[in-house]
Amino acid sequence: MRHGISILPDLPWREAGPRWQAAEEMGFAHAWVYDHLVWGGLPDSAWFPAVPTLAAAAGVTSTIRLGTFVTSPNFRHPYVFARDVLALDDLSGGRFIAGLGTGGDLDSSVLGESHALKARVDRFHEYVPLLDRLLREDHVDHDGQWYAVRDARTLPGPVRDRVPFVVAANGPRSLRLAAAHGQGWVTTGVKAETLDDWWTGVAGLAEKFTATAGSEGIDRYLLLDASPQFSLESVGVYEEMTGRAAELGFTDTITHWPRSDSPYAGSLATLEAVASGVVAAANGK
Repeated sequence: MRHGISILPDLPWREAGPRWQAAEEMGFAHAWVYDHLVWGGLPDSAWFPAVPTLAAAAGVTSTIRLGTFVTSPNFRHPYVFARDVLALDDLSGGRFIAGLGTGGDLDSSVLGESHALKARVDRFHEYVPLLDRLLREDHVDHDGQWYAVRDARTLPGPVRDRVPFVVAANGPRSLRLAAAHGQGWVTTGVKAETLDDWWTGVAGLAEKFTATAGSEGIDRYLLLDASPQFSLESVGVYEEMTGRAAELGFTDTITHWPRSDSPYAGSLATLEAVASGVVAAANGK
């Protein structure tokens, strides 16, 4: 099991920077930032954009993987984002992970757009394959329902042969998309009132993804804090949740840096205890 952590971009860099450094020092395998213009969970908070945040994080870390959680088509054209991906992959020395998802409707509504869920899914299914092409080919032409590029130059290309995609998916169509284009699949589970119901939903999704992807070597990520319980409520809770995720075949889990108040209210002491115990054990320390 690999352990990851998401750090919300609601603090100025002088306060946020040490958290990214600490996440690496604590032994987390990957660290993530929400990629939104605004986020409904903190509508009245300061909010800093994902790409420059990850660029800064790349400069103060050296080993931890860095990713968007998740980038959606709601305000990013795939060619523009491909350029950002190339820069982040270069700045991080090949540590960047492109987390991709359909997205909600808040970011697009801020820009004066409104699309029903089916339309957002349709757009996402054009977005991901086109982004994949733009990161693997040069002189790309595409004329689709949602996007067009004309002789799109993509030099210099990624540091690696391929920037990994971690595709967020719950529905059948998007599960197939994750299996076809993702090096990883991530889920938040299903909305549920109780923890038991949430785990039941997660188990069902894991089974569906396995049926879709077969035995292909695709990493499986679970956002623990999409459940009704914050995973860093205690060391015991974190151990139990990551253990259950492993039993369901997940290779990676993601928690959140604890905040002083909701959402993700918790203590730094619990995070440090988890890092020195569970995370260190996973790293063989």
